[in-house]
Amino acid sequence: MRRTGWHIIEEAGTLTLARRVPVRFDLGVCRVLPVVNRLRLAHQVRQDMWRVLKRVKGFAPAVQIETRDGQLVVTAGGQVDGPVARAWAEARIADVLDDPVNRARWIRWAG
Repeated sequence: MRRTGWHIIEEAGTLTLARRVPVRFDLGVCRVLPVVNRLRLAHQVRQDMWRVLKRVKGFAPAVQIETRDGQLVVTAGGQVDGPVARAWAEARIADVLDDPVNRARWIRWAG
């Protein structure tokens, strides 16, 4: 774990940013983005996802980014220790990932 309190795991072309290890995705939404700095992108996605799900009890965000076919496959979600309306939470994550303003900011920051 780094000073920031986040685990950064890189293996076989996949970067994972998580608060807890082992990483568990009880919730998860995948999207494809252009190739940028994966660690910077992971932090940005995690921050925006946290803003919409911080009131979900026991939520520990995680972001996994895999390089595949010249693009990045981003899985955002994480672990939830407690009851959660999974469809609702995954819809909120999808809203974050699909927001064109978020995407433009992420790509600009991580580019």
